[in-house]
Amino acid sequence: MRVARLYYRLVKFEHTIFALPFAYVGAFLAVDGVPSAHDLFWITLAMVGARSLAMALNRLIDARVDALNPRTATRELPSGALSAKDVLMFCASALALYAVSVWQLDPLVRWLSPIPVAAFVVYPYLKRFTWLCHLWLGAVDGLAPVGAWAAIKGQLPWQAWALGAAVAAWVAGFDLFYALFDVDVDREQGLHSWATRFGERGAFAGARLLHLATVVLLIAAGAGLHVGLPYWLGVVSVAALLFYEHSLVRPGDLRRLDAAFFTMNGVISVAFFAFVLADVL
Repeated sequence: MRVARLYYRLVKFEHTIFALPFAYVGAFLAVDGVPSAHDLFWITLAMVGARSLAMALNRLIDARVDALNPRTATRELPSGALSAKDVLMFCASALALYAVSVWQLDPLVRWLSPIPVAAFVVYPYLKRFTWLCHLWLGAVDGLAPVGAWAAIKGQLPWQAWALGAAVAAWVAGFDLFYALFDVDVDREQGLHSWATRFGERGAFAGARLLHLATVVLLIAAGAGLHVGLPYWLGVVSVAALLFYEHSLVRPGDLRRLDAAFFTMNGVISVAFFAFVLADVL
């Protein structure tokens, strides 16, 4: 049990709630109804495998960076609770789960499946070179609804890409907040982020623009689909929750940053999926 808890914390499994509901959104909207149990089962496992692989690779590649940051020095690799070999074996297992899962879905998603894996490897290195790393992370997470749509329909209409772009903007926006936890340490280590490049106020401005784009893209996707009132209520709820999230923190006052980042984004993801589910039912 202790080892299982270590791996659970390594990949922050509870944060799968950020991306998995949006994968379901893509799947449900793709068929304008409830997908088969087969498809939902394998999409879920593919998402768990992909996200576990992404997080474990991030922890492995960033182990030395994390060791120099007081906030992250107690993580499983820097603290020695897990070894690099342990995490590599975990990565192999997560990759196997992902590969087996996508093979059960539409052939299109099998051909596209290496793209997220390559993106997972690239992401941790970007902070060494560019403050655009947040946008890359958003794009990677934005593949969730796109991949789920392709997994079921075997095609990728523009509406699927609009949903993916909405998720990408949402994730990138709250990652700008997340980077504020480490802005001083990042500057000391020569790492790049939106906050180190544009300052705290710049991070807030960027997050606001990205979250505005999220709402606009959800509207665009809905306009191109046969959706009803519950979907539009879901968009309104996302807009309201994002507004509330931004009200929790402001430049110079980051006391409630944990609540803004962790709690609110989980609520946003689950709430929007609930409205989409109500719409297709």
